[in-house]
Amino acid sequence: MKRALVFQHMDHDHPGRFLDFFAEDGIVPEMVRLWEGREIPNLAPYDFLFVLGGAQDTWEIEEHSWMIPEKAAIREWVWDRAKPYFGVCLGHQLLCDALGGEVAMAAEPEVGVFEVSLTDDGRDHRLFSGLESSNKVMQWHWAEVKRAPQEATILATSPRTAIQSIAIDSHAISTQFHCEFTPQTMATWSSMPHYLASLERQNGEGAYRRLINEATPLMPQMARMTRRIYDNLMVATGLRK
Repeated sequence: MKRALVFQHMDHDHPGRFLDFFAEDGIVPEMVRLWEGREIPNLAPYDFLFVLGGAQDTWEIEEHSWMIPEKAAIREWVWDRAKPYFGVCLGHQLLCDALGGEVAMAAEPEVGVFEVSLTDDGRDHRLFSGLESSNKVMQWHWAEVKRAPQEATILATSPRTAIQSIAIDSHAISTQFHCEFTPQTMATWSSMPHYLASLERQNGEGAYRRLINEATPLMPQMARMTRRIYDNLMVATGLRK
């Protein structure tokens, strides 16, 4: 069996539909609850690194000192080991920060369903092979990548957020959007008052119900897009023959 290391930054957060993908490929996920002070294990035995989102910001290292070794582990994984990496939201920002990019507060946050478009490089990149030129995605972020690492290829963009996805060669990819979200993910928010409050602060009263109504019919398309990216990564990295 192959092993995936998952960096987790918040309780109840998980890789969503990627857990099904892992199961089909015989990959066992192992969570590291970083915000609780859990130590990052030796990276050598693992085959895949998945870095989740979170409410933290990449520059808050005094408040969240565990992000220092986390960034070091991401650098080691992506640069030194050149092994398969997938990061979403904060995991996208951490990858860019760890490799020399810049992250800061967004001029306009994105919370809800938004459209992203492939860049010219994205249309030609093997990790985005087979994707439509524009896609509806789920967003939940107030910070953004302002400058990508020098070695990164920018794969996708949106009117509010220029750097929606990057790749490092063909072994590491990250997305600002939450391609891991599923209908089950959204259903859990109904029992999490702080999630509902965050949605209403950004989008007004009744935001959760409006989001459910808008996003639910789009979930099959989002699942197909995410599956294609994951499959491309698995083949490109040799994790699937």
